[in-house]
Order: sequence, then structure tokens, then C-alpha cells
Amino acid sequence: MRWAVAALLLGLGSPAAAQDLFQFQQQTSHWTSPETRDAPRGQGGRENQGAKGHPYDTIRAGQSLVLANIQGAGIIRRIWITVETRTPEMLRSLRLEMFWDGAGKPAVSVPFGDFFGAALGQTVAFENALFSSPEGRSFNTIMPMPFRRGARIVLTNDSGADLPRIFYDVDYTLAPPPPDMLYFHAYWRRERPTTLGKDFQVLPPIKGRGRYLGTMVGVRTDPAYGDTWWGEGEMKLALNGGASQETLVGTGTEDYIGTGWGQGAYTHRYQGATVADGKARRWTFYRWHVPDPVFFETACAVSWQQIGGAPKADVIKMLAAGVALRPITIDPTDRATFVKLLERNPVPSLDARGLPDGWVNFYRRDDVSATVYLYLDSPTSDAPPLAPVADRVADLQ
Repeated sequence: MRWAVAALLLGLGSPAAAQDLFQFQQQTSHWTSPETRDAPRGQGGRENQGAKGHPYDTIRAGQSLVLANIQGAGIIRRIWITVETRTPEMLRSLRLEMFWDGAGKPAVSVPFGDFFGAALGQTVAFENALFSSPEGRSFNTIMPMPFRRGARIVLTNDSGADLPRIFYDVDYTLAPPPPDMLYFHAYWRRERPTTLGKDFQVLPPIKGRGRYLGTMVGVRTDPAYGDTWWGEGEMKLALNGGASQETLVGTGTEDYIGTGWGQGAYTHRYQGATVADGKARRWTFYRWHVPDPVFFETACAVSWQQIGGAPKADVIKMLAAGVALRPITIDPTDRATFVKLLERNPVPSLDARGLPDGWVNFYRRDDVSATVYLYLDSPTSDAPPLAPVADRVADLQ
């Protein structure tokens, strides 16, 4: 039964789900858009005598627009939005918030662009299992978002410029969701730069019962490291315990998103990298834990090591130039001679006698941001508030 509920909420394939396409279900279908917002049934799109009288709205600087204000129990099935201004600054300045069941604190409070996959404010065409932008000009999600008494979605323009036109629709059905449903949440944070030797906190410790669904990450590398590889860090999940008690630990960044030996641009259903631009020093990547679910009973925290790598000679040159880094291992490509520098006391310098040549992994600092997606058994969480707009948009170019 629990698997069936998960399949319903995530739209996964199963024999029963395939039959849903031709089986009648006792629920009502609704769209909220500029043409149908708050209209009674059968009265949508009546402005200008029904001839496209209200296809879009405008959000002035500092103002908010309610995209949906739903009463009753149901599930949001799809959100589609396109905006006229798609600069990195505007996409980071627009604040998307979602409230469930009359809660005063949003379950979702994130930069609009990052939520929909423009992790560095850069729009590209892509499609995966949960999000898409067919030609890089729109923002789509089919993430299921259930609620028991009501739902409210608000978009606020935190920038200093008006957003001239926003077209949108929020598609939902009204019917009681499954009794063991979980509420959708999303959280965003950025460090500019990260702290040397400290993991980036993708998701701070969150209390409750739920499911970690995945993350979309944006990286702007520090030019001080040249073209050295930035993605040696492992993704670590702490379940039902403290942030220092990791349960699930991967082997590297590109490994976490299903590729290997570096990271190019690709988009698959559950894993991908929408941007991989070495010249501009920008990467964005995602991973959805749909086929490999991650459930937790009492708490969850997610962190990502800030580790890069390069040949030993290159790391020695960077150290001599005063670049902020800290060597941690030497890998001569043989496990038997792998050197764990941090387990030696004192930690030797790289040019110490007896240390082999090879690939050196080292702590580094970069500009990292991440949106994390999860389901919780409560319509609110103890996640910190969204960062001010000045912090969100700083140094985006």
C-alpha cells in the first residue's frame, strides 16, 4: 500500500498507474491562470467577451502576485510559467513561496529560477522526470504537491525593476489525498565562497518523517584554481541522527549524478548536468531519488564535500602561489599505495620525501548554491528563511 501511495504522489509507472489513463477518478480538475483565477466553474476567460482579455499579469518591483489560492483538499499536478525578463538577476530576485493548509510559514521559499532548474540564473533547454524547459524560455514542473485543506502559491518581485509580463497556469485536482500523504518542501542556500575544509550544507538538519527527493546544484569555480577539477567532493546524507552521523555517502560529485571521470552537459530523467561550461567556470547538476528512494523517520541532513583534484605538481605550484587549498590525499591510481594525508601526524607537505606522485585531492573554496526538494509529514519545517535578495544576486555574472 505504501509503495502504491508513493507511486501516486510521484507519478511513477506501475500496472495500476497505466490503467489510470482510462479509468475514471472521482475528482475535479482545475486550472488557475490570469484568465481563470478565482472564477466560478464555467466562468473562466470572460474578460473582453472571452477574447483573450487577460493572458498575463505584471509584478511591480517589491510587489507580489498570488498564482493560486486553493480551498479544499487536492494535489497540484503541474505548474507552467514563462516570464518576459529572464536575466540571472531577475530569476534570482523573484521569490517563489508555497503554503499548505493555511500555514503561516511557507514550505517552499526559494529563488524562482533556481527552483525550476536555472541554478545560476542561466536558462537552457532541458527535460527530466520532474522539471523541464522545452526551449529555455519557460519553467515547468510536474512535481505532485498534495494538501488537505488548501494551498497558496505566491511570487514576489524582490528586484528593483518591474516584471512586465508573466504568463502561468497551475493545474490541480480536488479530492482527498491518501491518508499517509507528505507535504512538498523546497529550500535554497548559497555560500560565496564555501569554507575551506568544511562541507557545504545542502540541507540543514530537518526534523520530521519524510522523503529526501534530491537537489539541483550550481557551482561557480574560483579562477585561482585554474582549470583544475572541482568535483571530487562526496554527497553525504545523515538520516535520523546528527549531521555528523552520515548514513549514505557517495564517491564523488559526478558519480552522484551517474556519470564518471569528469562532468559534461547531459540531461537524463533522474540525473544530469544542464550546464558544464569550463570557460565560464559554471556548472549546474541535479539528482532525483525516485528509483532509489531515501526515506527518514525523524530527521535528515545533506552535505557536500568541497574537494577538488589535480596532479601533484600542479597542486604544489598553487600552494607556492598562495592559493587557498588543503591537500588531503594522494592517489597513485593503486589502492595499495593510496595516501591518506590527514591520518598522518603531523600532516606532511606534498614535497616531503617518500610521498608518491599522483593525483592530489584537496579542499577548496567556490561559489556554491543548491535547491533541495523533499517531502515532510508537516506543512512547515524548521528550515532557515530565504537569504536576502542582495545575497542571492551578488556576483551572478
